[in-house]
Amino acid sequence: MAVSPNYLVVNGVLHTTQAPPVSAFLETTTGAYTTSRTHSNAKCLLFWVRHLERLAESAALLCESKPESFGSGFMRTHPSLTDVSTLVCDSMRVGFSHALKERGDNEELAVTALVCGDADGVSGVGVCLHIGVYVPMVFGGVGARLAVVGHGRELPMAKSSEWVRCRKHLEKLRPPSVTEILLSNDGDRILEGSVTNFFVISRRAVKKFTGEFTSDDESRNSFEIQTAPLSDGILPGIIRQIVIEICARRNIPFREVAPSWSDRELWQEAFVTKTVGNQPSKYALFADSLRILQHVELIQSPTSWDDLHTKTWNEVSWVEKKLEGPGTITLEIQREIMKRASIEGYPLPTNVEVVGLMVE
Repeated sequence: MAVSPNYLVVNGVLHTTQAPPVSAFLETTTGAYTTSRTHSNAKCLLFWVRHLERLAESAALLCESKPESFGSGFMRTHPSLTDVSTLVCDSMRVGFSHALKERGDNEELAVTALVCGDADGVSGVGVCLHIGVYVPMVFGGVGARLAVVGHGRELPMAKSSEWVRCRKHLEKLRPPSVTEILLSNDGDRILEGSVTNFFVISRRAVKKFTGEFTSDDESRNSFEIQTAPLSDGILPGIIRQIVIEICARRNIPFREVAPSWSDRELWQEAFVTKTVGNQPSKYALFADSLRILQHVELIQSPTSWDDLHTKTWNEVSWVEKKLEGPGTITLEIQREIMKRASIEGYPLPTNVEVVGLMVE
């Protein structure tokens, strides 16, 4: 079967040459970005309105805090949601007119929109749109294998392509079997993944009169979902927020606290989330980031955090935590996310001409 091409549209103009893989694109193009994907046989874009809002917020934060992130271009004013939405719309109209016709059977489209500087433009704002393909994986098959190896982000509230380059120095600490890197500033409190948000379902510890801790397993309230709070310096992921909303509506115990590696014996389940299954090699960097939710089967962490940055993965002694899955709570969260995906899906292709404009 022929491999479907990648497409790159810059300020509404389609590049006539084959676009690079999305990882190479983000490594060489500076700015704020977001990645979504289609679902239901490329009929809808996943949580697209939320993605546009997030993209505009990231661009404004970078413009304020790290204007050099926009490369040789510049921004005279903070780009508004309307500005970003309109520019993205122009490029989507062009890109999807080609990509929807060329995609293969069982393929969905991965869409990365990047707001960059454009010194030659009137507003100083430019938009690049990268469209590629992936084949969705079946939920519940292969679990994620994670390793705690690196420190948190410098500017976590803004999703910047600079992080794609910064995270590469962590790769020397990623064992070959590990599919995602987890970040921690102290080796105990786990913040998030390099391209995912991280959740554990933990038994609640109950202190007996003996002073020892045990876990209570008699009721639904005997466990809680834990994930690090934004105040710890993590990326405010879109699916992360949806998980929080689902837990509130379904009365699932939830606490924003960084899961502690020292409490791992209480962990019953774990999962990672990101907006956008199984990817061909050209999307290797974002293989986990294109999954909505994936259960975790193994987490490993160094026995010592000292001088970790000077070592490679095979020079490190590891401690492992194995998990069964997906468990009942992970399954419940997955079902609810997919329901929300159906409700909040943005239709394609008939509405391509207005995608990005219908945002209040």
